Amino acid sequence: MTKKRTTKSRLDYYRIANTQKIIKPGDTVTLRPPDLTTPPYVARIELIELDAAEKITLKVRWYYRPEESAGGRRQFHGSKELFLSDHYDVCSPEAVENKCTIHTFKDYTRLEDVGTDDYFCRFDYNARSGTFSPDRVAVYCKCEMPYNPDDLMVQCENCKDWFHPKCVMLSSEDIKNVKNFHCPDCINS
Repeated sequence: MTKKRTTKSRLDYYRIANTQKIIKPGDTVTLRPPDLTTPPYVARIELIELDAAEKITLKVRWYYRPEESAGGRRQFHGSKELFLSDHYDVCSPEAVENKCTIHTFKDYTRLEDVGTDDYFCRFDYNARSGTFSPDRVAVYCKCEMPYNPDDLMVQCENCKDWFHPKCVMLSSEDIKNVKNFHCPDCINS
């Protein structure tokens, strides 16, 4: 018996249902989760295909949220932080809610206004082994934590290190009123 060969063709784009938005390979999108009380899934579209039965599928590469990774969410993870994973999948284009933007960490920290569909990525995540790349990042402050863009920090005018107000015994209001901040180590040296 001969097996029926399915032919697939690649599509250059797909129009998101009920919108004028076009998605293409390379775009990042939010996808509707089965449980609508959870945040949307986020994926990068790798390929859009049409099969012989006129069914369209998306090959995607998933972004993971910190709480979905080995080790879970940590204090330094930003609320809009995602990890680009090595997890690929096929899904229906009907699950796509919207296009979104994944910024580099540096670009994200420079945004004037962070929108609903703005995210950032500073780590790649190997879902099989639960490891990250890079496996180390710069740390700041007396608490030696990586930078979290959701937390207020102030830079010392002398040593150029960054500090959380509470770690240098200041309130957020105090920081707003300081013109030239000098950390305790620089003041005492």
